[in-house]
Amino acid sequence: MSLGDIWLFLQQGLLSGLVTGSVYALLALAIVAVFKTTDVPNFAQGEMLMMAGYVALSLLLLAKLPYVAVILITLVVMTLGGALFQRVVMERVTGSRGVGVQLVITTLGLAYLLKGLVRQTGLGDTPRSLPSLISSDTVVIGEAVLTKLDIAIFVTAVVVMLLIYFMFTYTRIGKAMRAVGMNPKAAQIVGIRLSRIRMMVWAMAGLISAIAALLITPKILITPDIANIAILAYAAAIVGGFTSLPGAVVGGLLIGVVENMVGLFISTNAIVVAPFLAILVTLILRPQGLFGGKVQVKKV
Repeated sequence: MSLGDIWLFLQQGLLSGLVTGSVYALLALAIVAVFKTTDVPNFAQGEMLMMAGYVALSLLLLAKLPYVAVILITLVVMTLGGALFQRVVMERVTGSRGVGVQLVITTLGLAYLLKGLVRQTGLGDTPRSLPSLISSDTVVIGEAVLTKLDIAIFVTAVVVMLLIYFMFTYTRIGKAMRAVGMNPKAAQIVGIRLSRIRMMVWAMAGLISAIAALLITPKILITPDIANIAILAYAAAIVGGFTSLPGAVVGGLLIGVVENMVGLFISTNAIVVAPFLAILVTLILRPQGLFGGKVQVKKV
């Protein structure tokens, strides 16, 4: 391999990795936000992404709605779905003095429920993809080649992440979410309703799942196994720090770049191993993640 080929692969791997990594970063943001405010890892995040894809697909194929209406309805349905799950299910488990294990199992139950619903409808039998609002014409950046759809995915994901940052930094709801994430008991003392904030965070997780699905499904086929993308989002959250929102973004971009570099320089078969290797290295060298702060020891 010549130096020219190496330079080309570096550029292509970096740019393609940033595109895919931006989607991982979005999902990692949802995972970290839910964990910070509820202390429960959401193991249904991938299935929420999958469900968003199938909601859009059913509205497009069965209801024959215009694509713009499909996008808006999908965003609303997933936002309300996340809020209702927290309000109706998670809140009752918490109210019945359910501990962390029961809450984790509840998210796993949601994951199996969503996947079962998709398989029962028959939509999951045939892989399909959503149409794209952006053309797939190629754009040359340096020596690397991307499509206009790739650029639209990256720009949209970055805009969404900036909006989330603005919400957490400058709005009352965002500050309340941060307060709950830092110290739920203290937040409750000053008048913040934990149930309301947690419902909003789950609604945000549903909304982010819908956005990620609408971004990525014009590029890849929608199948029940698309939920496995959440594994990469979890890898991003662990690498960046499971309690850090900026870490989730950095971790997602890093996982995307590493994944593409491994595929270009080593083998496409090794792509599956790359995220787990990144998790292993992170846990050995810095267990709390890149932005996770000090290690906290809790009594079990």
